[in-house]
Amino acid sequence: MSSSTGRGGQVRLGPRDLAVDHTLAMLAEGTRFILDVTPVDADTHRAEFVAGTLDEPAFTYRELEADPDVVEAQLEHAPVDRVEDPTLADLLRSKQREMRLQLEMLRARGTDDFRQLSVELYGAVGPTLRSRAEDLVGRLDVSDDPVDLIGAEGFLLLAEAEIEHYRDQDPDIGIHAEVRPDVSGVLVEGGTLLISEDAAIASERGEALLHHEVGTHLVTQVNGTGQPVRTLGSGLAGYDETQEGLAVLAEVGCGGLTPFRLRQLAVRVLTVHRMLAGASFREAYTTLVEVGIPAGAAYLTTMRVYRSGGLTKDAIYLRGLLDLLEHLRHGGRLDLLFLGKFALRDLPLVQDLHDRGVLCPARLTPRWLLDPQAVDRLERAAATDDLTTLTEGTAA
Repeated sequence: MSSSTGRGGQVRLGPRDLAVDHTLAMLAEGTRFILDVTPVDADTHRAEFVAGTLDEPAFTYRELEADPDVVEAQLEHAPVDRVEDPTLADLLRSKQREMRLQLEMLRARGTDDFRQLSVELYGAVGPTLRSRAEDLVGRLDVSDDPVDLIGAEGFLLLAEAEIEHYRDQDPDIGIHAEVRPDVSGVLVEGGTLLISEDAAIASERGEALLHHEVGTHLVTQVNGTGQPVRTLGSGLAGYDETQEGLAVLAEVGCGGLTPFRLRQLAVRVLTVHRMLAGASFREAYTTLVEVGIPAGAAYLTTMRVYRSGGLTKDAIYLRGLLDLLEHLRHGGRLDLLFLGKFALRDLPLVQDLHDRGVLCPARLTPRWLLDPQAVDRLERAAATDDLTTLTEGTAA
């Protein structure tokens, strides 16, 4: 039997189906993919690279906590082909394939194979996306005036206060923020917001970054782990693109998407394209500086794209934003996208689970989405094809 009805009318999937789902979720949570492909010493190399005394940084990466061979053996023993619920089976087959690809990438860190596998996982840069990115870089008016900066400890305080807002909705949420010496920038890993001890965040970006990281990535992590289908917490196949698109929409919604930030998303796309075309680290960096990107930001962008041999993930932010704006333009809703971490293409499958009563209501609602002004901003954003208007009313 693939499902039954429990208390309150909620439909329960069969225990064997859920056991497979829980196994994949556990294995995914035990693999720190983005941390494991990101150098621990990126900030250490920045000064000498920017000064020109270092041409190609020789980055150091973490020792893998989870042996890819062991994880793959565990993955092979998860009987995905025996899952009875057809919707769940479809989702889990895709997740299993993605996890195999990620394990192959971890084995290939620092090689040309990593780059090719990354294209398979995240895609390359198509001509339409490249054209949109070039248009943004050419037309956005970005100020070079000095800005006030928030350091790591200051942003940690803001993040902790933001998390407390969500504890008002659900006091049992298990998320937190911490400052770390072995990460670059700000990122979410599982239920933790990681902040580099060298972080320097423009003050006008503070609120938008909170809604990006806490109000999207941590909110969907909480909502997903609260579902009977646990892979909605660890992330279904291809979820990154929609997650990052949602997170940038949060920046639009709160009125915090600045011209600098939108240009950043565009130059990430162009840097991925240059990397795949064979440009060296130094060549890609120099191209960014020549179009007015500050040296430190240009280095960080280049590092993100060239890490581990070439990671094409940074092209998904702009692509995900464009896809979600198209979704909104055609009357699509956002609420179901916050039930967990999954790709927009899988929305019909998640909708099916939701409509059948398999899924639980979301534990958390993004704070920014409760603001009527945010709804108005998203409606205006969906109604235009000119992305430069998304930054109207914000600082440069």
